[in-house]
This record gives sequence, structure tokens and C-alpha cells, in this order.
Amino acid sequence: MIPDLQPWQWSLTAVSGIFIGLTKTGISGLGLIFVPIMAFAFGAKASTGVLLPMLSMGDVFGVAYYRQHAVFSHLFRLAPWALLGLASGVTVGSGLPDKQFKLLLGIMVLILVGLMIWNETRKDKEKVPTGWWFHALAGVTAGFTTMVGNASGPVMSLYLLSMRLPKNEFIGTSAWFFLVINLIKIPLQILFWHNIDLTSLIIDLTALPAIALGAFVGLKIVGKIPEGPFKVLVLSMSALTAVALLI
Repeated sequence: MIPDLQPWQWSLTAVSGIFIGLTKTGISGLGLIFVPIMAFAFGAKASTGVLLPMLSMGDVFGVAYYRQHAVFSHLFRLAPWALLGLASGVTVGSGLPDKQFKLLLGIMVLILVGLMIWNETRKDKEKVPTGWWFHALAGVTAGFTTMVGNASGPVMSLYLLSMRLPKNEFIGTSAWFFLVINLIKIPLQILFWHNIDLTSLIIDLTALPAIALGAFVGLKIVGKIPEGPFKVLVLSMSALTAVALLI
């Protein structure tokens, strides 16, 4: 029943589990770091099947701790558009070249980071996007990128920052969004991409202790970060991961 993996594959899975735990309990912006790690260990398409249940387990930790802090009005605005993005990802995701996807995602995230920095530094900071188009763009983009590459963390981070949520509400809202979305993605990948099976699920279960460790460390770290530095951390991590994609 134990998958026949090389020691380095088990090691990279454990490292990815720790990063997932950190991400799901508050150290946002690390979301794209474990995506290439898992792709290197298992191959691009196969890695998404291994990674998705790991992400769902991490989401459970995030929701368990921050469940009372979610702002559900933001989730309700995003929900229909995110589902549309998921449907688009199922349709075209498997045939989208990895290089093209990484390039487009990197450019998009850098643009969003630039807009957020501009919004934070301008004098009139009370005005934030409120039109339906803004929620539609964020929802479709998040749904599509999470379906294709489990890579919508920076998109959601920048969207929730633009809503000016306090730290705990930011984390709680993000945790609920990804828990629901990732649970929807699991049957879609089983039915359409056929990359989740008993072997991948066993690998996921072996990664659970690493995910729990990362979640515990993340809770300890994020509790010591004030609001201002927390926003800087999110923006910096998002920009670094976007540059990594372009490189």
C-alpha cells in the first residue's frame, strides 16, 4: 500500500506540506512556492492530483482556527464568478502549456501588486473598487488559476487586501474560500483529469504531520506580526512568487 517513491520525493512532499500549513494559517504568499516543488517531484499534471488533497487538509486547519473571522459577504460576491473560473479551468486547463500559463500568471500578479502598492500609497485611500466587474475579475481569475495550477493564492491575497480586511478576517475569509473551492475541485479532477487515485491519497495522508507542523508554526508566527508589516509581507511574497514564475 505504500507508494514506491524515492527518498527525495518523500522529502519534497514533506517540505511542501510544511509550506502548505504555513500558508493556510496566515503566512500568505507562500502558495506558489510548493507548486513548482511538487511539480518537480511528481510531474506537472500528476502533482496537481497529489497537491489538491494536501491543500484541503491545510484548509481544515485554517478554518478550524479562524472560522469565526470570515467575512461571508465577500465570499458570496466571489462565489458565482469563482465557479465560472473553475468551469473554464476544467475545460482548457489540461491543454494549457505550462510555460504560457506561468508567464501570464506572473505578469498578472505583478500588475496586481503594482496596483495594490499604488492604492496603499495614494492620499485618498478610502475609495476601493466596488463595481461588480472587480469581484467578477477576481473571482474568475481565482477560480481558473486554482483549477489549472493550484496557484490562486496571490490573487485572493491581493483581492482581500483591497477589501482592507484586518489580519484575522483576511485569513478567515481566505480559509473558507479555499476549503470550499478545493473540495469542489477534488471530484472534478477525479472525473475529468483522472489524477487523484488511491496512491496519491496515501501520499497525502503521509504528509499530514508535516502540514500540521506548518500550521502550528504559522499560527505562532502570524500572531506576532502587526497589521502593517503583515500587509507588506503579503505583497512582498506575492511579488517574489510572480517573479519566480517569469524566470
